Amino acid sequence: MSSDTAIRPATDSDLSAAQSWLAGASLPVDDLTTDHMQNFLVALTNDRPVGVIGLEQFGKVGLLRSLVVDPTLRNGGIGRQLVAALETRAAESGVSELWLLTIDADRYFSRLAYVVVDRNDAPEAIRNTDEFSKLCPGDAVLMWKRL
Repeated sequence: MSSDTAIRPATDSDLSAAQSWLAGASLPVDDLTTDHMQNFLVALTNDRPVGVIGLEQFGKVGLLRSLVVDPTLRNGGIGRQLVAALETRAAESGVSELWLLTIDADRYFSRLAYVVVDRNDAPEAIRNTDEFSKLCPGDAVLMWKRL
């Protein structure tokens, strides 16, 4: 990871870049609005946005969503830095467990201590999200981590 990579809270002005990155990575964007940006983090390298991650919080339960890093900078630790920053922020906000849905990043998240869980075991708050009920296909892998 580059020492000049920083993480900052996302702003409304980051929405179009986040939507573009996420769409480019085939991640859900249909429900993404400026309201979500208050719960997103942006990675910057040399003051240039290079990644984004989001959180939806439902009391003590959180949904990690939309981790994406500039394809030219992947495998450099920026994704891990974003996940760690989000986990810290979530824990500070009272979240005790994070959930996520993925099509192809289960091996990646397994290395970060997330475990695969049967979709039927998702808490109601997660099952009621658009991402779980509408945006992610039924064969998406559900993963969980206690903070």
